[in-house]
Amino acid sequence: MPASTALQNDIDELLPGVIADRRWLHEHPELGFEEVQTAAFIRQRLESLGVEDIRTGIAKTGITALIRGSGDGPGKDKVLLLRADIDALPILEENTTDYVSQHPGTMHACGHDAHTAILLGVTRLLLERRDQFAGMVKVLFQPAEERFPGGAMLMVQEGVLEDPHVDAVFGLHMANDLEVGSIKVAGGPVMAAPDSFEIVIQGRGGHAARPQAAIDPVVIGAQIVSALQTMVSRETDPMDNAVVSTTIFQAGEAFNVIPDTARLGGTVRTFKPETRERMAQRIPELAKGIGAAMGATVEATFTHGYPPTVNDPAEAERIRRVATGILGEDKVRVMTPVMGGEDFSYFLNERPGAYFFVGSKNEAKGLVWGHHHPKFDIDEEAMAVGMAVSVANVLDWFGDQA
Repeated sequence: MPASTALQNDIDELLPGVIADRRWLHEHPELGFEEVQTAAFIRQRLESLGVEDIRTGIAKTGITALIRGSGDGPGKDKVLLLRADIDALPILEENTTDYVSQHPGTMHACGHDAHTAILLGVTRLLLERRDQFAGMVKVLFQPAEERFPGGAMLMVQEGVLEDPHVDAVFGLHMANDLEVGSIKVAGGPVMAAPDSFEIVIQGRGGHAARPQAAIDPVVIGAQIVSALQTMVSRETDPMDNAVVSTTIFQAGEAFNVIPDTARLGGTVRTFKPETRERMAQRIPELAKGIGAAMGATVEATFTHGYPPTVNDPAEAERIRRVATGILGEDKVRVMTPVMGGEDFSYFLNERPGAYFFVGSKNEAKGLVWGHHHPKFDIDEEAMAVGMAVSVANVLDWFGDQA
């Protein structure tokens, strides 16, 4: 990993400890808003580093702390925020490493353990470089990225972007679809809004041999599932991006009984606000219309999830430029927007900033399983890249302030 000699040497020295932190976190995963042991671990690490103004219990288990620069350059009155998410997923881990989850049924299957360890490492590196910037860095450890309504919105509501006032926000995510040693970033929308819908069809049950005497909610549900696909194929501009996926279809318990009811559910992914709101209106309309035409009563609800994640173009370009200087141009990719969701979007809705992805895949080591898979694991060398780009970006950002 090419970088300034001093930064590279410090990361090389620090990395074994960062790996140890990540492995401890991986062994002790906790679900969203339940990260009590995780938060205690983070607080202990922050206290040992000597940061200022440690605040705990934000959005139940969130933590913030301050790193005060001592330099006399630009940005003296500016504050930059760095965020890591800390929660795990309800997944039974299938790996056989010596740091496998000790909480059966709960697993760090998305890389949040690495995000947390990286930010702890970045905290130490910035404390050692306080004379290189004049403002303040707020480090933020967020609960419940994986659990709606998410910890980011609650932390914003509880004032983490004030006292002191935050001017820019940055975050990162492991990427097991990208080779270790690389990053990807782009300006504008990079992740979609993850919304959901639920449809309950009330028909009339009966004997499966006499369908004419029933109103079959299964057949009606099948029609609705097929029709929902036209929301993308026939009602959305082909140059736009949208996904409608029905992932729940529950009905009946016996092979010879037409049930009274059926329940459908699924997800909707969009980028544009107007597309999102059209989906919110049209999905219930379509489901209710089909149900009425076939003699059933339909109740349909649409639930808004996180907003789209939209990077500030100038800050995304800063990440690209800084990373190119560290990794080389061939290791910095332009990110294609993905349909996954991320509640860092709430921070980006309030302040300019950027969210970038750090390659963590290594086929030679068998580290190829995707996020949320029970065999997910990362090449831990990726954490060195995450630390290097994050630290260099902080110093560049402060140097660019008026």
